[in-house]
Amino acid sequence: MAVDSLPLTGERTVPGIAEENYWFRRHEAAYRALRQHCAGALVLEAGCGEGYGADLLAEDATLVVGLDYDALTAAHVARAYPRVRALRGNLAALPVRDATVDVVANLQVIEHLWDQAGFLRECHRVLRPGGRLLVTTPNRLTFSPGRDTPLNPFHTRELDPGELAGLIRDTGFGVEYLGGLRHGPRLRAVETALGGSIVDAQVDAAVAGTPWPDELRAAVAGVTEGDFDLGTDDLASCLDLVAVAVRA
Repeated sequence: MAVDSLPLTGERTVPGIAEENYWFRRHEAAYRALRQHCAGALVLEAGCGEGYGADLLAEDATLVVGLDYDALTAAHVARAYPRVRALRGNLAALPVRDATVDVVANLQVIEHLWDQAGFLRECHRVLRPGGRLLVTTPNRLTFSPGRDTPLNPFHTRELDPGELAGLIRDTGFGVEYLGGLRHGPRLRAVETALGGSIVDAQVDAAVAGTPWPDELRAAVAGVTEGDFDLGTDDLASCLDLVAVAVRA
């Protein structure tokens, strides 16, 4: 049975929408890079959104609990992804007992939170000793360049590489890995053909409220998760920050 999609509000990424494909694939690339840490684990995805990422992690995990504050979203996850245990709850006070989960995943969420340190302390509380925290977030230096306040109205505070690492360490974690997601060779070639950034072209079209040029529509539709690379070089210029932290 087909399951209705969630509405596209701009706050979360939704799969299956042609104009959203670039963002969906960019997020999917991060999930696939981090799924190795979920093998055989009890995973809490804190802020699961539409649920596609939690479902991907469930391919390797023993159990994935997808937590989201929005009632419509939690109900959608329960219908659309039966191998994910959907739960509604507040990220400010995770509805989970102390030291009970192996992995907390938090992908493209922390930039939406008002109390980021408080949330990370909650993650520390619910993780077992040696458990892992997986975080991705837009790099402030490239997502909102030259600004102290985010361009995205749904973001409360964006982080640069040093700020993210410091925040994680200050809340009791050891940083095991800090990397950055960026465009791979094929996508850089696509941008050369477009004559500029594929992100800027999408934003410009959205702000102007004009139909997308055919070349932009084709470029966005053709993006796959394999078009993104993850590495540790020159984090200041990456698109998204990717962190793996360990609870002592």
